[in-house]
Amino acid sequence: MASSKPMLPDSTEDIPVVGQHYLVCGTKDCKRNCQFYCNPCHLQLCEKCRDEHQKGAQTGKHEMVPYKKRKRQLPEEKCLEHPTKNIDMVCDDCQVLVCSKCATQDHRRHALTDLETIYSENYALCLKKVYQIHRVLIPGSNDMQKDIEEDVTEIKSIMNTIRECIKTDVKKHQSLVDEVVSDNMEQVNRIEESLMDKLQSQDKTYRDYTLHLERRVKEFHSYLSSTKLQSNPIIFALFDHLQIKPVPATTKPIPPVFAAVKYGKDDVAKLLGRILVPTTKPKNRKKQLVKSLSSMVTRLRDYSVPSVYNVFHVSLGIPDKIWVSDGSGNLVQIDLDMNKLLKIQTSGGNEGYHTVTLDGDLIYADKDKQIINKISQDHKISELIKTEDWEPISIHSSNTNGDILVGMAKDEVGKVTRFSKTGKEIQNIQVDQKRRKLYMYPHYITENTNGGDVCTSDLNKRTVEVVNKSGQYRFSYKGQRTGFNPYGICSDILGHILVCDVDSNTVHILHQDGQFLTLLHDRLVKYPCSVSVDDESNLHVGWYSTNKVTVYKHLE
Repeated sequence: MASSKPMLPDSTEDIPVVGQHYLVCGTKDCKRNCQFYCNPCHLQLCEKCRDEHQKGAQTGKHEMVPYKKRKRQLPEEKCLEHPTKNIDMVCDDCQVLVCSKCATQDHRRHALTDLETIYSENYALCLKKVYQIHRVLIPGSNDMQKDIEEDVTEIKSIMNTIRECIKTDVKKHQSLVDEVVSDNMEQVNRIEESLMDKLQSQDKTYRDYTLHLERRVKEFHSYLSSTKLQSNPIIFALFDHLQIKPVPATTKPIPPVFAAVKYGKDDVAKLLGRILVPTTKPKNRKKQLVKSLSSMVTRLRDYSVPSVYNVFHVSLGIPDKIWVSDGSGNLVQIDLDMNKLLKIQTSGGNEGYHTVTLDGDLIYADKDKQIINKISQDHKISELIKTEDWEPISIHSSNTNGDILVGMAKDEVGKVTRFSKTGKEIQNIQVDQKRRKLYMYPHYITENTNGGDVCTSDLNKRTVEVVNKSGQYRFSYKGQRTGFNPYGICSDILGHILVCDVDSNTVHILHQDGQFLTLLHDRLVKYPCSVSVDDESNLHVGWYSTNKVTVYKHLE
């Protein structure tokens, strides 16, 4: 699946370590605020002076860009061979810095590259790395440390609970179990010490890693602040100097479990509970915050879903089970080996009408009967919510608090209703702050990970509508060209909004504030209808043209 080049935000200019100041126009005697930049002249300009600059006979064709998109001016350094000339080119054949006179004398037929272009591009790369360290890697490492602190608290709490269990057990049979109690308490202390040692070691690993990142930042700033070119790594071998150690992988501790037993007095050893150390393989800590949007999307695999004609919606949430529906009302549960576990006939079609709850149950909308049903993990179906005279067409269960968001329609008017996980109505969202109708037919719905924004694809309006958790209108998205036809919608761990566009055969990726970032396109299949994100941040895309689901990696 190919990706168009993403429109990178200007946030690299806002890195905390780069000082901010009021920019003044570079034209003599002009005190207005600088907004633009002439790359050939390396001149910062206000809007008025930019217009005058572009009218000049000699400057009319100069490249004019917003100030944040400017090329970085090359530091002046004289050529050693020709002291009156500045170094301004790189000989690609000889891999040396040269001036214009060197180029005409000693490198006449060699391939030459403008040094300022290389410098500006690599300068931007360094800024991006600094941004990545400050905004992604250090916060990611800090989050790992917070996770370890929580584990420390949890382990101590579990150990204290086990101690209390042991003491309670001992009181019942004190005269017989003193020796066994002593052994058990010693074992608890050893295990706790071992776990604490391991957690402290992990904490030190991330503290050392944070120091490594801070050192790298200092190195990058030394490259950026240097006015020397001959020995500046920003010119040659920058890729080697940009290498940053990945966030270390650590595992969460597996605490022991106290197993209480009840036997007769004839066997003292069996009277008391035993400390059980699980043999479960430790899970790697999730390094969610170290991800960023990749410029290329990797196709990982496909899986075919039995008993469906196409894929209009995929509900994930249970590690080893997947729910899939097609346009004919077939709702199927499969395992990871693609074995069909359950199939039911519903009134659903080209909508996101089912979702998995935090408890692992599936809830789905029956628009004909105007109810929301729940399918428990043992496949028992029960009625959860009645929507009265509103037709429920899309549904999403919040991954944070279990609230149920339902998109509904009646007489070409739509609304979103929030219910508690027990089915109690909490909130209705129907109009914006100016009392304008927000929805007509919200056939797909999701909750963004950015703090609870409610995002819907509206079939009749052909827009993506986004409101905040309180129901206040934030923005609408109408695609990048005419013919936008939004279907499946979800969000990833970075708060990106991903929405399928059937008309253009693409998946649009938006910033959480609505800015378009990039398009995902796969030439091998047509008409993406469903998009979901699994626990590993991979995309599961379902198609109208096949019963296959394609899994992609879009973050790095």
